[in-house]
Amino acid sequence: MGVAALMLSACAGGNFRPVSDTPVRIGQPYSVRGVTYVPAAAPAYDALGYASWYGNESGNRTANGEKFHAGWITAAHTTLPLPTYVEVTALDSGRRILVRVNDRGPFLRGRIIDLSRGAAEELGIRAQGHAPVRVRRVEPSEKDRKRLRSGKPAAALPRVPERELQQLRTQLAQGR
Repeated sequence: MGVAALMLSACAGGNFRPVSDTPVRIGQPYSVRGVTYVPAAAPAYDALGYASWYGNESGNRTANGEKFHAGWITAAHTTLPLPTYVEVTALDSGRRILVRVNDRGPFLRGRIIDLSRGAAEELGIRAQGHAPVRVRRVEPSEKDRKRLRSGKPAAALPRVPERELQQLRTQLAQGR
Protein backbone atom coordinates (compact mmCIF):
# COMPACT_ATOMS: atom_id res chain seq x y z
CA MET A 1 0.00 0.00 0.00
CA GLY A 2 2.79 2.41 0.88
CA VAL A 3 4.53 1.98 -2.48
CA ALA A 4 1.29 2.51 -4.40
CA ALA A 5 0.56 5.67 -2.40
CA LEU A 6 4.09 6.91 -3.03
CA MET A 7 3.75 6.28 -6.78
CA LEU A 8 0.41 8.07 -6.92
CA SER A 9 1.74 11.03 -4.97
CA ALA A 10 4.71 11.19 -7.33
CA CYS A 11 2.30 11.80 -10.20
CA ALA A 12 0.53 14.64 -8.43
CA GLY A 13 3.01 17.40 -9.25
CA GLY A 14 4.52 19.94 -6.89
CA ASN A 15 8.21 20.19 -6.03
CA PHE A 16 10.30 18.62 -8.77
CA ARG A 17 13.73 17.04 -8.69
CA PRO A 18 16.20 18.71 -11.07
CA VAL A 19 16.85 16.78 -14.28
CA SER A 20 20.04 14.87 -13.51
CA ASP A 21 21.63 11.50 -14.19
CA THR A 22 22.52 11.07 -10.53
CA PRO A 23 21.56 9.44 -8.36
CA VAL A 24 20.46 6.44 -10.39
CA ARG A 25 17.59 4.75 -8.57
CA ILE A 26 16.69 1.11 -8.99
CA GLY A 27 13.86 1.12 -6.48
CA GLN A 28 11.97 -1.50 -4.51
CA PRO A 29 9.52 -4.04 -5.97
CA TYR A 30 6.04 -2.56 -6.43
CA SER A 31 2.62 -3.80 -7.52
CA VAL A 32 0.16 -2.26 -9.97
CA ARG A 33 -3.20 -3.90 -10.75
CA GLY A 34 -2.11 -7.16 -9.11
CA VAL A 35 1.19 -7.44 -11.00
CA THR A 36 4.48 -7.12 -9.09
CA TYR A 37 7.40 -5.43 -10.85
CA VAL A 38 10.97 -5.86 -9.62
CA PRO A 39 13.31 -3.06 -10.74
CA ALA A 40 16.83 -4.25 -11.57
CA ALA A 41 20.09 -2.90 -13.00
CA ALA A 42 19.81 -4.96 -16.27
CA PRO A 43 22.94 -3.62 -18.04
CA ALA A 44 22.35 -5.97 -21.02
CA TYR A 45 18.61 -5.20 -21.39
CA ASP A 46 17.48 -5.93 -24.97
CA ALA A 47 13.79 -6.65 -25.55
CA LEU A 48 11.23 -6.86 -28.33
CA GLY A 49 7.65 -5.83 -27.75
CA TYR A 50 5.31 -2.91 -28.21
CA ALA A 51 5.64 0.78 -27.42
CA SER A 52 2.81 3.14 -26.68
CA TRP A 53 3.00 6.86 -25.93
CA TYR A 54 1.60 9.30 -23.45
CA GLY A 55 1.47 13.07 -23.24
CA ASN A 56 -1.58 14.34 -21.36
CA GLU A 57 0.31 14.19 -18.06
CA SER A 58 2.58 17.12 -18.95
CA GLY A 59 3.58 19.00 -15.82
CA ASN A 60 3.11 16.03 -13.50
CA ARG A 61 5.96 14.45 -11.59
CA THR A 62 7.71 11.41 -13.06
CA ALA A 63 8.58 8.39 -10.91
CA ASN A 64 12.08 9.74 -10.34
CA GLY A 65 10.72 13.13 -9.24
CA GLU A 66 11.37 15.18 -12.37
CA LYS A 67 8.74 17.30 -14.10
CA PHE A 68 7.20 15.47 -17.08
CA HIS A 69 7.47 17.35 -20.36
CA ALA A 70 5.39 15.70 -23.08
CA GLY A 71 7.56 17.14 -25.87
CA TRP A 72 10.86 15.83 -24.47
CA ILE A 73 12.44 12.55 -25.58
CA THR A 74 11.67 10.50 -22.47
CA ALA A 75 9.97 7.23 -21.59
CA ALA A 76 8.51 5.04 -18.88
CA HIS A 77 9.66 1.49 -18.17
CA THR A 78 8.48 -0.89 -15.46
CA THR A 79 11.86 -2.13 -14.15
CA LEU A 80 14.90 -0.27 -15.56
CA PRO A 81 16.78 2.06 -13.19
CA LEU A 82 15.78 5.72 -13.27
CA PRO A 83 17.25 7.33 -15.23
CA THR A 84 18.44 4.90 -17.90
CA TYR A 85 19.19 5.51 -21.56
CA VAL A 86 17.78 3.20 -24.20
CA GLU A 87 17.86 2.93 -27.96
CA VAL A 88 14.36 2.39 -29.34
CA THR A 89 13.95 0.97 -32.85
CA ALA A 90 10.60 1.08 -34.67
CA LEU A 91 10.35 -2.35 -36.30
CA ASP A 92 7.98 -1.04 -38.98
CA SER A 93 10.39 1.59 -40.32
CA GLY A 94 13.84 0.89 -38.89
CA ARG A 95 14.01 4.38 -37.33
CA ARG A 96 16.10 4.48 -34.14
CA ILE A 97 16.32 7.08 -31.40
CA LEU A 98 17.96 7.48 -28.02
CA VAL A 99 15.53 7.99 -25.15
CA ARG A 100 15.97 8.86 -21.47
CA VAL A 101 13.83 6.65 -19.18
CA ASN A 102 12.67 8.65 -16.15
CA ASP A 103 9.26 7.20 -15.30
CA ARG A 104 7.44 3.94 -14.52
CA GLY A 105 5.03 2.18 -16.86
CA PRO A 106 3.50 0.95 -19.10
CA PHE A 107 1.19 -1.25 -17.11
CA LEU A 108 -0.51 -2.93 -20.07
CA ARG A 109 0.21 -6.50 -21.14
CA GLY A 110 2.53 -6.69 -24.15
CA ARG A 111 3.82 -3.13 -23.85
CA ILE A 112 7.48 -2.80 -22.92
CA ILE A 113 7.89 0.97 -23.01
CA ASP A 114 5.73 4.10 -22.89
CA LEU A 115 7.25 6.93 -24.91
CA SER A 116 6.58 10.59 -24.32
CA ARG A 117 4.74 12.36 -27.15
CA GLY A 118 8.05 13.91 -28.24
CA ALA A 119 9.75 10.51 -28.39
CA ALA A 120 6.83 8.99 -30.32
CA GLU A 121 7.03 11.84 -32.82
CA GLU A 122 10.81 11.51 -33.14
CA LEU A 123 10.45 7.76 -33.74
CA GLY A 124 7.59 8.29 -36.20
CA ILE A 125 4.95 6.26 -34.33
CA ARG A 126 2.73 8.94 -32.81
CA ALA A 127 -0.08 8.51 -35.34
CA GLN A 128 -0.12 4.74 -34.77
CA GLY A 129 -0.62 4.97 -31.02
CA HIS A 130 1.44 1.85 -30.47
CA ALA A 131 4.04 0.03 -32.54
CA PRO A 132 6.41 -2.94 -32.47
CA VAL A 133 9.84 -1.95 -31.16
CA ARG A 134 13.19 -3.13 -29.95
CA VAL A 135 14.44 -1.51 -26.74
CA ARG A 136 18.12 -1.83 -25.82
CA ARG A 137 19.90 -0.26 -22.88
CA VAL A 138 22.80 1.92 -24.04
CA GLU A 139 25.44 4.26 -22.66
CA PRO A 140 25.30 7.32 -24.94
CA SER A 141 27.92 10.01 -25.17
CA GLU A 142 27.81 12.83 -22.62
CA LYS A 143 26.85 15.18 -25.48
CA ASP A 144 23.74 13.08 -26.24
CA ARG A 145 22.92 12.73 -22.53
CA LYS A 146 23.11 16.50 -22.12
CA ARG A 147 20.82 17.06 -25.11
CA LEU A 148 18.25 14.60 -23.75
CA ARG A 149 18.44 16.09 -20.22
CA SER A 150 17.60 19.50 -21.72
CA GLY A 151 14.64 18.23 -23.75
CA LYS A 152 16.36 18.02 -27.12
CA PRO A 153 16.77 14.90 -29.28
CA ALA A 154 20.14 13.13 -29.30
CA ALA A 155 22.14 12.92 -32.51
CA ALA A 156 20.33 11.10 -35.31
CA LEU A 157 21.04 7.39 -35.67
CA PRO A 158 21.07 5.53 -38.99
CA ARG A 159 18.10 3.31 -39.78
CA VAL A 160 18.34 -0.41 -39.16
CA PRO A 161 18.85 -2.37 -42.41
CA GLU A 162 15.78 -4.20 -43.76
CA ARG A 163 17.38 -7.63 -43.38
CA GLU A 164 17.98 -7.07 -39.64
CA LEU A 165 14.47 -5.62 -39.25
CA GLN A 166 12.98 -8.74 -40.81
CA GLN A 167 14.89 -10.92 -38.33
CA LEU A 168 13.66 -8.80 -35.41
CA ARG A 169 10.06 -8.94 -36.66
CA THR A 170 10.30 -12.72 -36.93
CA GLN A 171 11.69 -12.98 -33.40
CA LEU A 172 8.85 -10.79 -32.07
CA ALA A 173 6.25 -12.88 -33.89
CA GLN A 174 7.75 -16.05 -32.39
CA GLY A 175 7.63 -14.54 -28.90
CA ARG A 176 11.37 -14.31 -28.32
